[in-house]
Amino acid sequence: MKRLAAAATALLIATPGLASLAVGAKAPDFSTQASLAGKAMPFNLKAALKKGPVVLYFYPAAFTKGCTIEAHEFAEATDDFNKLGATVIGMSADPIETLNKFSVEECRNKFAVGSATAATITAYDVTLPAKPDRSNRTSYVIAPDGKVIFVHSALSPEGHVNGTMEAVKAWRAAHPKKG
Repeated sequence: MKRLAAAATALLIATPGLASLAVGAKAPDFSTQASLAGKAMPFNLKAALKKGPVVLYFYPAAFTKGCTIEAHEFAEATDDFNKLGATVIGMSADPIETLNKFSVEECRNKFAVGSATAATITAYDVTLPAKPDRSNRTSYVIAPDGKVIFVHSALSPEGHVNGTMEAVKAWRAAHPKKG
């Protein structure tokens, strides 16, 4: 039990890297247009958190090499995230029409992708320095209480899915389902 607690603590204090929202920070609430399986739908963070933790990942642009790789990896892991009670949503500054296609072709109808406004990109401090109208690649896990429990920020898609999965597993171990 002590090993599990130590591992969970080490995981939950992961270095935020490029992102300034630190572990323990309150995640800014947002609402946006999202797409799931090619259909536009509203998404609200506060509503999603009522169901369990949210894996919120920002990526620079749909249909680019790294973003496609990351979308495929999240698609493969979405069923496992769902079994742990977590919702996955990807966010980029792409228009909803692009996200409708991306949600089918690259996200494989597994999870929603939302259109990140400039205000949301700023609130999460994920601005891509080379392209200020785009986000960098940062993944967060947000607990149902709205607190950030994991951050991984790196332009490479490597490590985002594994890191968020381990954080969700650690959170679930500390908060077993009742019933």
